[in-house]
Amino acid sequence: MQNETALLAGGMTMLALATSALVVLPYLQLKDAKPTEGLKPYTSAQLRGREVYIANGCVYCHSQQPRDASFAPDAKRGWGRVAVAGDYYYDHPHLLGTMRTGPDLMNIGVRQPSADWHLGHLFQPRAYVPGSIMPSYPYLFDVKDAPDPGEKPITLPEGYKPPGKVVVPTPAALDLVAYLQSLNRTGPVLPAPPKPAGVSKSK
Repeated sequence: MQNETALLAGGMTMLALATSALVVLPYLQLKDAKPTEGLKPYTSAQLRGREVYIANGCVYCHSQQPRDASFAPDAKRGWGRVAVAGDYYYDHPHLLGTMRTGPDLMNIGVRQPSADWHLGHLFQPRAYVPGSIMPSYPYLFDVKDAPDPGEKPITLPEGYKPPGKVVVPTPAALDLVAYLQSLNRTGPVLPAPPKPAGVSKSK
């Protein structure tokens, strides 16, 4: 009985330590985080587009976390500065991602601000990036003989246009592009506070 009690007590202690390390301490560190300068809440269209991004599994191939140069040359790739907590202030849940089958998208709205480019790229990625392994998303578009009043067909490069047809984005495609265009985390980051006097620099 004593062994069982000791085992239970040890297990509870380990659980408490793990909870403190993985939940409590990160919460205390980040609970006062503020949005980075210039960051605004998502619009309704952008939030809907974010759901389309999630539903189509974009997070499985794309990250949203530019990394420090000691981990990857993300800055040299043009993916932006290192991400900070404030960059995700309005992201619930965050979409950090871990795989990089495709490029990091944290700042795709800066690298590719054109809605026409995004729409065409979603319909046929290889028309814009030769050899791309990204899947196309034809179900986000309607291929028809002529656009309805108020609809704007997308412009595709020669050789990728359906003969005699036009390609019109669905509302879901437009929302997804609105979300991608909103991905701009290039705002300045406040410098780290100075260390208290008497604290030596780590070697």
